[in-house]
Amino acid sequence: MARYWLSAAAQADIIDILARTQERFGVDARHRYEALIVAAIRDIAENPIRPGAPERPELGAGTRSWHLRHSRDRARTDTGTVRRPRHLIVFRTNASDIVEIGRVLHDAMELARHRPTESDWS
Repeated sequence: MARYWLSAAAQADIIDILARTQERFGVDARHRYEALIVAAIRDIAENPIRPGAPERPELGAGTRSWHLRHSRDRARTDTGTVRRPRHLIVFRTNASDIVEIGRVLHDAMELARHRPTESDWS
């Protein structure tokens, strides 16, 4: 598997997503969503230019996105899967072929307003 790196903003996004999921839907749902996020990060790290990971030049040079729904089948837990994931991962690959995950955002957000800044990628 390729290597990946999570920005501080992406880490904060994941913490917030999982806390809200647990608050709204319970512990089992949190575990399902956590497994889904892990599966999506692994999918991206294995092949960042895979189908379903379009280039997003409006978010910065070399930036792509991956919707969590594409990883649902690889994120099964004892309590099932996430039926309707609503988040996407914003990432790019650096010169060392490390996948840099800049943000994990809700798909209803105006992405350009929440795109990773250059300091997020550092």
